[in-house]
Amino acid sequence: MGEYALGQSVSRFEDPRLIQGGGRFVDDMVLPGMAEGVVLRSSHAHARILRLDVGKAQAAPGVLAVLTHADWAASGFADMPRPAGKKKRDGSPMFRPPLPGMTRDRVRWVGDYVAFVVAETRFQALDALELIEVEYEPLPAVLTAEEALAPGAPAVHDENPDNVCFVHLEGDKAATDAAIAGAKHVVKHRFVINRITAATMEPRGCLGHYDPASDRYTIWTTLQRALDYRERLSQTLRIPESKLRVVAGDIGGSFGMKSGVYNEVGLCLLASRIVGRPVKWNATRTESFLSDAAARDNVTEAELALDETGKFLALRIRTLANLGAYVQPGSEGGPVSNLGTLAGVYTTPAIHVDVTAAFSHTHWMRPYRGNGRPEAAYVIERIIDVAADQLGFDKIDIRRRNLIPTDAFPFKTGLSFVYDSGDFAKNMDMALAMSDWDGFEARRTEAAGRGKLRGIGISNSIEKAGAPGIEGAEIRFDRTGTATILSGAITQGQGHETVFKQLVCDRLGIDPRDVHYEQGDTDVVFYGEGTGGSRTSAIGGGAMFMAAEKIVEKARRIAAHVLKVDDVEFADGVFSSRNSNSSMTMREVALAASRPDDLPDDIEPGLSATAVYNHRTPNYPNGCHVCELEIDEETGRVDIVRYSVVDDVGNVMNPLLLKGQIHGGVAMGVGQMLLEDLRYDASGELMTASFMDYAMPHADDLSAIEVKSNPQPTKTNPLGVKGAGEAGCVGALPAVANALVDALKHLGVRDAPMPATPQALWRLMRSRRAAAAE
Repeated sequence: MGEYALGQSVSRFEDPRLIQGGGRFVDDMVLPGMAEGVVLRSSHAHARILRLDVGKAQAAPGVLAVLTHADWAASGFADMPRPAGKKKRDGSPMFRPPLPGMTRDRVRWVGDYVAFVVAETRFQALDALELIEVEYEPLPAVLTAEEALAPGAPAVHDENPDNVCFVHLEGDKAATDAAIAGAKHVVKHRFVINRITAATMEPRGCLGHYDPASDRYTIWTTLQRALDYRERLSQTLRIPESKLRVVAGDIGGSFGMKSGVYNEVGLCLLASRIVGRPVKWNATRTESFLSDAAARDNVTEAELALDETGKFLALRIRTLANLGAYVQPGSEGGPVSNLGTLAGVYTTPAIHVDVTAAFSHTHWMRPYRGNGRPEAAYVIERIIDVAADQLGFDKIDIRRRNLIPTDAFPFKTGLSFVYDSGDFAKNMDMALAMSDWDGFEARRTEAAGRGKLRGIGISNSIEKAGAPGIEGAEIRFDRTGTATILSGAITQGQGHETVFKQLVCDRLGIDPRDVHYEQGDTDVVFYGEGTGGSRTSAIGGGAMFMAAEKIVEKARRIAAHVLKVDDVEFADGVFSSRNSNSSMTMREVALAASRPDDLPDDIEPGLSATAVYNHRTPNYPNGCHVCELEIDEETGRVDIVRYSVVDDVGNVMNPLLLKGQIHGGVAMGVGQMLLEDLRYDASGELMTASFMDYAMPHADDLSAIEVKSNPQPTKTNPLGVKGAGEAGCVGALPAVANALVDALKHLGVRDAPMPATPQALWRLMRSRRAAAAE
């Protein structure tokens, strides 16, 4: 369909509705008789609850119920979902602490669930919240993985005195140890990756309703995988999935954070059953900082072995990861799910990784855009720069010497990935040309005359996207010839409606204005998995492609019957035959399909198709980022002055949306490296619990971002696409860090703090100059 075909920069069909206020987010949803709930959260990182008195709150105006752990225990509900499958170092199962809807007698982070107040209005519930009396006995707290694993550290859970949740080992330890022992050079460095939060535009929220007439629950909430969510939540409620409906309206960002089944969902459903009315909860921004799952937060000791020519021989990684006080399904994935990115685009033959994940008295962790990929890319791309600086190699030459050549595919890395396609040298060559790398030193000299320290950094990145899984799609034509398409994937702002309409309209030759898109309602979408891990283009797109092919095949048979021919061709939305002067459009075939009397007995009336795509092999998007920046010597302020990206995401479905994904990912990587930080005081109180203290990147923190594509299609899915949602974030974190170190290298700086705030950089420069002057 010409202007709407795949590969065209089609503007998003969703946007007019959203920018005109037509969005339907959780906070927009109102049901008759709806009450509102608020959570009483712990003010201590670790404490015993000696006394909890809710009597005054229960008697407050408008209050319908005040729920505590006793109500949860009496409800018949199970714990909230928890992960399984990992092991400790001795082979015993990972520790999975119980996770009821509210804590019983001990709180384990500032923000832990103590009580839930339900009232006629939110303001009445907040007033009643102030009347709840809680007496705490504060206890010692541990806030980092290193603290938690220290001898004699307070146990986060008494049943797990060593605070270890699990240990993950990956790679060939013997080969790695041997290569490092015999190497000419071994470069070591410690990398600290800080804790951040998703800070989504729309805070988390939910609206729960229990219908006693049908004995059925409905939850409207913010999520990423509706059908998977229903399965997990039904286990907590101890009901069949058919007794639970999960609905996602519009969702204002998630990045992995909203994919968990949070306690508030269970609390709203329990409260609805108790008070006999729908109950809504919406987080305030500060409450989001306290209760949303956080991300990243690990410390890595890295060792890179090289020969005398700079060839990589081995990489050894030891990581301590902070999981917070509790774990949800997915919490265990951040530190270990994407370790393969540590191999990068290089031929390093031996790699071994040892990850210890620990509990602490902080809030829980979840996947966040990249889910371990940015951390892994940061470690490999930073240790390469450290090696180049320490051993005197050129940063470009050392990378080029170790790149995987194009004739090596399929290439099994030294860790876990098997790459099927890519041209890593071309990525780098294009990025170097775009950034005018060779002309940089002249720009550095010019900047120095203005009191600016200019630096340039590069990162080659690769990631696993579209991990094996399934997705469902449905296309159904109505009796007037228009269509509805449904997907198990769920958008949180990525533009799924636009791309799926492009795909269907391109293949079927119909007008996107005649297509309606549905998602996110388990009573409507027949099957699927959802969104996450850059899977939608490959897996959701694969399912929609299969459904479209089924439509074409059935429509071909109908067209042959109507045209009274045996051979029918289909192109550009038209069915035709060389044996007939007549033809039919897809819409005309759909109309014919709605008339049973005009169809032969072996063709079912109607034109619809469902498909479930079983995706077995991941794809590997890759690229090269170059960041150029300036640091003000007097203030420490960083200005990014140029940013260049080359990405290989296979066949590009929509260049406009692709650039949006890359830009957004880059902004998030820049934000973590320069600004964002969840910081606690010594008692465990979160010091950055509002946008007054938690710094988010603004438009003026970024330069223009130039994006070019180097598509190397993959054969792992029908569309030849590779995931794009996380690519920008994966490459940005190390590129910015490398540029910072390059700008400060004359001061002997080998690493940049994360985040590299103006204050942190000013202090770093001041301390290095003072040391040099001694």
